[in-house]
Amino acid sequence: MSLIKFDELCVSFGTRALLDHVNLQLDAGERVALVGLNGAGKSTLLKVVSGQQHADSGVYWKDPAIRIAELSQMLPAADDRMVRDVVMAGLSEVVALREQYEALIQQHDAGSLAKLEQLQHELEAREGWHLEQRVETVLDRLSLPGNKRMAELSGGWRRRAALGAALVQNPDLLLLDEPTNHLDIETIEWLEEQVLAFRGGVLFISHDRALVDRLATRIIELDRGTLTSFPGNYSRYLEQKEALLQEEARHNAEFDKKLAQEERWIRQGIKARRTRNEGRVRALKKMRDERSQRRERQGGARFNLEEAVKSGKLVVELEHVSQSYEGRPIIRDLTLAIQRGDRVGLIGPNGAGKSTLLKILLGELQPESGTVRMGTKLEVAYFDQLRGQLDPERSIIDNVSGGRESIEINGQNRHIISYLQDFLFSPERARTPVKALSGGECNRVLLARLFSQPANLLVMDEPTNDLDIETLELLEEILLNYEGTLLLVSHDRRFLDNVVTSTLAFEGEGRVAEYVGGYQDWLRQRPVAKAAVKETTASEPIVEQKTDKAKAARKLSYKLQRELDELPKLMEEAENALAALQAETSAPDFYSQDHAQVSVRLQALHDQEQRLEQLMERWVELEEMQAGG
Repeated sequence: MSLIKFDELCVSFGTRALLDHVNLQLDAGERVALVGLNGAGKSTLLKVVSGQQHADSGVYWKDPAIRIAELSQMLPAADDRMVRDVVMAGLSEVVALREQYEALIQQHDAGSLAKLEQLQHELEAREGWHLEQRVETVLDRLSLPGNKRMAELSGGWRRRAALGAALVQNPDLLLLDEPTNHLDIETIEWLEEQVLAFRGGVLFISHDRALVDRLATRIIELDRGTLTSFPGNYSRYLEQKEALLQEEARHNAEFDKKLAQEERWIRQGIKARRTRNEGRVRALKKMRDERSQRRERQGGARFNLEEAVKSGKLVVELEHVSQSYEGRPIIRDLTLAIQRGDRVGLIGPNGAGKSTLLKILLGELQPESGTVRMGTKLEVAYFDQLRGQLDPERSIIDNVSGGRESIEINGQNRHIISYLQDFLFSPERARTPVKALSGGECNRVLLARLFSQPANLLVMDEPTNDLDIETLELLEEILLNYEGTLLLVSHDRRFLDNVVTSTLAFEGEGRVAEYVGGYQDWLRQRPVAKAAVKETTASEPIVEQKTDKAKAARKLSYKLQRELDELPKLMEEAENALAALQAETSAPDFYSQDHAQVSVRLQALHDQEQRLEQLMERWVELEEMQAGG
């Protein structure tokens, strides 16, 4: 069943077409990811769907009975509202109808009977007599503390409350605009589970490639005003997009070659002009018009780091460092050495102490106990997720160059306008005050400022928020080629996996453990108390989310030993089933099937991948327990 449709829909901003005669259909049960460069018009498209913006032309149809709810990328305020009231606010229209109904009853006015009957029918249709029950159901489902104030909750729990306000509406279509911004990894994974469990349609924008890969049943890309649909998840989209770009380049090359031939023909001598074909002349004019109207693909950002002289081999060394916050241990007896060239990721719940550890590593904070030894020749560049380094009243140029017309990058002078064009800022846009920029543009300004500073120690605190995926992938490439040392705080799992060489994980009660590799490597190596950790964080909505200590290794019981013995066979069966599904979905004619069948099989592939991963994790867990027994 179709929920919404676009038919030749157009939306322009000034002379620029954000949506250029686009067509779109979204069906019940689909989870559609909307991708594209920053500024392409993704949020505008969501506003059209939600009714906040009208199209310039074309048709936007939606099912007359559809309920649409939206989870904004802005976090709810940490104010005095009760969580129950925040969730109830999602039903504000229905609450207003019931208040009208109750007010009319108090009037005892015979003339109001018709209005009362109308309100009663509307309330029945919108389940308005059971508001409190609906709110309690959502509070229970999301483990939300209805009687706590928003000011008492962390950002992740406030995001849960906002999701509750959306889900309490029982929507048929859920709109999510960058839902993972400023969330820690555990909350992101919780959000994924909630969206997977949601039975309505979902249209979402996200730069989190792991989330898109897991949730999307289809990708739609907004590029130069045009929407293109790609069945499957993000990994499949990358393959299809590469093939599409190659075909576009081939077509353009053939067109340009023919145009050049026709241009040479029209410029031939008098004899040729006497015999020229008037139809051919008209065709040439048409080709010229077509070439001038071709919308070139927007160039991706391109930038390089300004590298300083090499630091000493040792960057920083901690010995038996401990630190607490308000009497609660956040770092306990940490011994650690970071060498030149290390790329270290810091992961953990919001408020766990990642920023505190960064300050200790940079020598900005003396720990309560233990020693810190700093290396030599350190030159630090810092990326601040709160954008405190930017002056909102000054232009992009002034924020990056400090008024200079040129800056030196790796020994070469670059004009500031030319340098900023590498970060996708036109000369006109470069003169814009920072306060007028989008979140993604602000992050690109920070990157431009950061990469113009000589540095051999790069500290990046959530650099991926608001960046489009193409810029994210370029940033990954730059960091991989960076010869200095990197300290990275991020909740982007794919980014961590692709960039870091080791991970510092905050695992609760002051335990900070070092692991080789990125996020997926940590998942495989971490203590066996994962289930207990998830249970704790789901049931304790507090500002600082705590995790349990790892359980001590012990001899396996008969039941666990039997489970361990059966796991190799189960893993082999899962691997065979996965191989069969991979062969099926890789077949040339797979995507020519009915769209619903394609989605079912792709979901089966995803479920089988998850099944195999869970079996392998359980096998490793039981093996470790047995080894310790």
